[in-house]
Amino acid sequence: MSLSKEKADAYWQANIKLMLKLLAIWFITAYGCSILFVDLLNTIQIGGYKLGFWFAQQGSMYVFVILTFYYAKKIGQLDREYGVSEDE
Repeated sequence: MSLSKEKADAYWQANIKLMLKLLAIWFITAYGCSILFVDLLNTIQIGGYKLGFWFAQQGSMYVFVILTFYYAKKIGQLDREYGVSEDE
């Protein structure tokens, strides 16, 4: 389970790249859709509620949960790819 320095650095870089992508999605959803683009989104309604309100109250939480599960799946794949999986 010991990694060479180059492989460990590559693993860490892949992990950081994945986290930055997911944090960008989270930021856009949590702040962009709930605060910055709320007026634009409020022109659309879902179930009688304005979309900006929905993102502020519910949507960002759903996206966060989905991102958490996605990260767990992808980091498991990275672990197996770099040979650091707990299964090995």
